[in-house]
Amino acid sequence: MNEIEVPVLIAGGSLIGLTTSVLLGSQGVKNLVVERHRGTAIHPRAAMLHQRTIEIFREIGLSDEVSDAAALEFVQNGAIMAVEALGGKELVYFQKNVNEGVEDLSPEPRLFITQIGLEPILRDEAEKLGAENRFSTELVSFEQDDEGVRSVIRHRDTGEEELVHSQYLVAADGAHSTIREQLGIRMRGRGDFANCITIYFKADIDALIGDRNLSVVYVNQPGLLGFFRYAITRDSGFLVVFSALDENGEKIPDVGANANTEQCLRYVRTALGASDDLPITIENVQQWAASAGWAEHYRKGRVFLAGDSAHVMPPTGGFGGNTGIVDAHNLAWKLSAVLHGTAGEGLLDSYEAERRSAGEMTSEQAYSRYVLRVDPTLGKEDIEEPLDDVAIELGPVYASGAVVDSTPSEKPVTQNPREPGAHLGARAPHLWVMQGDRRLSTLDVFGHGFALLAGAEGQAWKDAADRLSGSDLTAYRVAPDGDLVAGAGEFETAYAIPATGAVLVRPDGVIAWRSEGAAADPAGELDAVLQRILARSGVPSAAARR
Repeated sequence: MNEIEVPVLIAGGSLIGLTTSVLLGSQGVKNLVVERHRGTAIHPRAAMLHQRTIEIFREIGLSDEVSDAAALEFVQNGAIMAVEALGGKELVYFQKNVNEGVEDLSPEPRLFITQIGLEPILRDEAEKLGAENRFSTELVSFEQDDEGVRSVIRHRDTGEEELVHSQYLVAADGAHSTIREQLGIRMRGRGDFANCITIYFKADIDALIGDRNLSVVYVNQPGLLGFFRYAITRDSGFLVVFSALDENGEKIPDVGANANTEQCLRYVRTALGASDDLPITIENVQQWAASAGWAEHYRKGRVFLAGDSAHVMPPTGGFGGNTGIVDAHNLAWKLSAVLHGTAGEGLLDSYEAERRSAGEMTSEQAYSRYVLRVDPTLGKEDIEEPLDDVAIELGPVYASGAVVDSTPSEKPVTQNPREPGAHLGARAPHLWVMQGDRRLSTLDVFGHGFALLAGAEGQAWKDAADRLSGSDLTAYRVAPDGDLVAGAGEFETAYAIPATGAVLVRPDGVIAWRSEGAAADPAGELDAVLQRILARSGVPSAAARR
């Protein structure tokens, strides 16, 4: 049996596996991706990308390419609304424009792009960064010990098996993760609550849409509950059917069980509100279960769960794929730091502590939206109060060993980023600044290593950071005359610090530490904070390496 050695093996080469591969590659970590399918996605799933996702792609230089690809598939900035049928009565607009009211929160907009358009970009970028992608290849088995993970992979066509030696294994193998099952990790939450289908169809629906720009259209009538999206050419789309009634007015217990061509044509015609003479072609039908839940653990030893293997949620809100991408972003820099010897193994414990709470919160919010937007018969009594979408997309707050809090107390799981002053453990806020003659976001200085941002009177913090050689730390003073130029008081208000204070931002753009003012020994304090965040027990400190 041929043997392969690689720092990280990624099981699953769809959206989350490929994103993990790109992020690891951007940090200089070699990885191997195995995917049982023959190539990237062939069905247009995961259509909506949130601002945080595009920010992550911006960090690795892909946001413009993703935006250009999105424009080829959909007219952007459309509405999310509900109708009795596309050509019938409008019921409610959840959002008139998906980017209305969020433009100032991020340098990037929400976008609509399918996995068909996105995954090839990620695959190509991963390969440019040194990753190897093995399609038509499945993970057969794995075992781990203190030294690493040994996995058997098999090519599905030839049957050839190879043994992979890796330091870590990332399970991005989907909602029915065999890796999660083998680890004995249970799912918690709501479980399955609807058997659904997605119908891919062709039909000329231009006249039914008219002059409206609609990004997501919910169909809510007694005979059918679901939603659909249509292509930019207005001649095709997909319809998701959550539940429906039969011709006798009885609820169909499993819409996928009798999803023959005739039935699917009826579903599509009902959702469109189209006349009987409109030609409709059914191209493909996929059955799936609507679920809401999260894994009891996101890590076991050297194996980590990410994406749908760690959490599942209904498509209401478009949170699933986006949540998985943030999982990958959170995990990649930590694996990189440990593999490069700049952090101790204990840093990896923070992945579960941080992302599990975010996954639980997001799964419950998606379920609340499903009940309120789609099927109130599930019961409103025990659902979570719906949060502002941006509090879910941009607002998760982490509490872990990778966040240093001098005043520990119970923290919220999320915050509303519309309110100034980010919480410790939250995403660092976007603020437009100037660096020389370049206009950039504060987010543009994050991504590789730690960043220290000091207030207008915080030069001592910057000087101290500059003296910590070998600490993988870059420092900036943000002020009208600073390294990053901002209006008087703008930075301090956005980051909730005094002019003499500073914040330390992790490679994933999370505020890891905050100083409320000057310090007697700023270099010593920064060094101690980095030691703690990076779990450097037994790893020489920056001060010791000077």
